[in-house]
Amino acid sequence: MLRRLAAATVLSLGFATGALAADKPHHIAIQVDQNDPQIMNLALNNATNVIEYYRARNEDVDIDIVTYGPGLHMLRSDTSPVQDRIRRLKDLVFPGKIQFSACNNTRQGMEKAEGHAIAVVPDATIVPSGVVHLMELQEQGWSYVRP
Repeated sequence: MLRRLAAATVLSLGFATGALAADKPHHIAIQVDQNDPQIMNLALNNATNVIEYYRARNEDVDIDIVTYGPGLHMLRSDTSPVQDRIRRLKDLVFPGKIQFSACNNTRQGMEKAEGHAIAVVPDATIVPSGVVHLMELQEQGWSYVRP
């Protein structure tokens, strides 16, 4: 009798845990720190695939593509090889589901080195530090991917 009660308790806890897992929000941070169009496109492919996966399950997911170092070129208005794709993802395909974060430390360093202001694409948000932003997202429970 005691074994049956214990088994029923364990089984019901398993179902409760599964239900809680299904209700857990999904968040993923994708790091881009290289000035490489293949890496940038891979990051955008990863984001698209994750969104489509959860969309098919009628679940929400938030994505933050965080750029710093040479990867900031992904979000620079004057050098981004993926600017059109970013615009399509942000405005047309997945509004509200994806954010693009640009490291201000890197931007300031580039401005100093190049001697002029560096503009980022309109869909980007400037964060004080890309690395710190990634750390804080992970501390809040976000998953992390580096393509």
